[in-house]
Parts: sequence; structure tokens; C-alpha cells
Amino acid sequence: MISPRKVMLVFGTRPEAIKMAPLYYALKESSDFQTIVCVTAQHRQMLDQVLKVFEIVPNIDLDLMKPGQDLFDITASVLLGLRKVFDQYHPDLVLVHGDTTTTLAAAMAAFYAGIPVGHIEAGLRSHDINAPYPEEFNRQVASRIARWHFAPTFFSKQNLLKEHIPEENITLTGNTVIDALVWVLNRINSDPNRRSAIVDYLNTRLSFNWRDTRFVLITGHRRENFGDGFLQICEGIKELAKLYTSVHFVYLLHLNPNVQKPVKGILGEVVNVHLIDALEYEPFIYLLKHSYIVLTDSGGIQEEAPSLGKPVLVMRDVTERPEAIDAGTVRLVGANRESIVKNMCELLDNTDVYQSMSLAHNPYGDGKACDRIMDVLRQS
Repeated sequence: MISPRKVMLVFGTRPEAIKMAPLYYALKESSDFQTIVCVTAQHRQMLDQVLKVFEIVPNIDLDLMKPGQDLFDITASVLLGLRKVFDQYHPDLVLVHGDTTTTLAAAMAAFYAGIPVGHIEAGLRSHDINAPYPEEFNRQVASRIARWHFAPTFFSKQNLLKEHIPEENITLTGNTVIDALVWVLNRINSDPNRRSAIVDYLNTRLSFNWRDTRFVLITGHRRENFGDGFLQICEGIKELAKLYTSVHFVYLLHLNPNVQKPVKGILGEVVNVHLIDALEYEPFIYLLKHSYIVLTDSGGIQEEAPSLGKPVLVMRDVTERPEAIDAGTVRLVGANRESIVKNMCELLDNTDVYQSMSLAHNPYGDGKACDRIMDVLRQS
């Protein structure tokens, strides 16, 4: 009898955990693989929230998050921590996701240990090594190391081909975030008690009728927007809140003080702006489902929101997800007050423009990305 191959999933942040969770379950359900989960805890609190939602208990927890740590600390800690882990578990292959520092360091560690790497969400590119920083660097290096490249879209596959990655090593899969989104929404919709608990929880956080009122859902945390960028963003939101007093603006506050200080300072007293702590994944998805427009500098929400028919304004100058712009579901507005206000006003005032974005084709897949990844791993 052939022993199942040892597959180790390595991740450390909330977005990675969300996008790896459906693949974890696909692997667990297969007799072809022995699944090992190693978390670095690059983001401790937010990672733990997702692990709880998806009921994932890691085999290894490096628990690396420390006060005041920087990219040097995280990279070195992941490398050294995984050296010991690989010596103990001897995985046959390692799967990493996306573009975090955990992704970079885990891919490097596997390379040093002679373990082949599969890269989930491969091929995203802004083609600017400093934007987003350090993510663009991380994913480019991971691509040089990976044996299997699981590209979520046609654009990401083309990026890899232009970098001379052999086509036989690239699989167009769709994005696993859609698999996760479908999984969570199905669970909420099939469980009235769970849905009721989520509604009650959101009611305690929001002082308006969020299920029947137009509101803009806002997230922002990118370090390239720290400083003047966040001042511009907040001034734009403040101007919009005064122009549209019947529209509410829900800002999910990131823990970073570089975000909290300008947001609270500028928006803290605006009546129809609601500053709440970042939500766990299930209530976040349910709130996203009920939102009208999304304003963000995040990556993952550019994929999740179009799947629910929500127009997205992205507060960045470049994006590694150009397919959403081409499809018409996303617009780049930068961290620029004037551009944010202009584009938001158009969506709030013009139903035709809103519908053209809301009903545009979602380019991120059909929720079956994990099936395609599993097919490749079985045949490799």
C-alpha cells in the first residue's frame, strides 16, 4: 500500500488562513495526502479568529508575533523555525499562499531543505517592487522557487509566462477566496441560529439599520498609505459623509496605530461615520453582503466584493489585480481625497454607473479552485 504524501501548509496571517482553509479541508478529505498545518502567527489575533471560524487546529504553531518586530525579525524567525519543523516532519511538499513575509520565508526555507513548493495565488503582479511593499517582492521571489504555480486568473498566468515559468508548471484555478466565501455563506444560510447570532452581534456594533440602509464599507491598512495617504483618505470620507447625510460609512479599524490615529482624529465625531474594530470573518462577510459600495486598499476584498455584486473603489495607485478593473467591478482611486470623493459621488448618484459595476462579471472564479489544485497535486 502506498503511503499518503505529506503536505505541509504554511501560513501566518488572516488573509492567508481564509484562502488556505478550503484547501485544508480538500486535502483532509483525501486519502492521498497526510495534511500538516504550520502557522507562523505573523498576525496572532487576526489569524486565531480565522482558525476558530474554520475550525482548524494547527499541528505546529511557531507563535512568532512579538511587539515591535519588523521584516528582518519575521523573515529570520520563520526561516529558523521552519528549519526545525522540516527536520521533524519531513514533508514531501510545502504549500504557501500569496505574498506575505511568511510566504517568502517559508518558500526560502523549503528551497534550502530541498522540498518542492506549491504557490497558491501565484502570478499577481503590480510590476512595481515597492508597491505594495513588501508584497510585490515576496511574491516574485516565491515564483522563482515554486515548482507548482496555481494562478487564480488568466492575467496572473500571463504574468508567469512572461517571466519564463514553463506553462506545464502553471495551472489556472480561480481564487480559493471564492471557495472560502461560498463555504461560509452556505454555512450561514443553512443555520438560522448562526445567522441570528451574527445579526445580533452586528446590531451591537452598529447604531443604524444596516440591513435596510445604504452604507459604504471601508477598510484601510496599507503601509504605503501611512501618513499623508491616510489623511487624504479620511478627509475624503469626511467630505462624503457631509454631502450624503442619509448614507452611512462603516470603517473597520485596523489595529495599527498608524491607521487608528488619523481615522479617529478626523472621523471620530462625524455622525454618520461608524468606527468599529475589525470583524471576524463570518460577520465581516455578512456585513459585506449587505453593503452598497466598498472603499478599500486591501487585496482580498477586491476579490470577495465583486462576487457579491459590490462595486469597489481601491485606494491605491496600482493593483496586482487588474482583471477586476478590466471587468468593470473595481476602480483605482488612489489615496487621494478628490478622486475618492468624485468616484464615490458618481456611484451614489448615478444608478446606471452603479449597476454597470455591480452586475459586471466576476473574474475570480467559480468556487472550485481547490478541486483544480487537488487534481494537479494527485498527478504530480
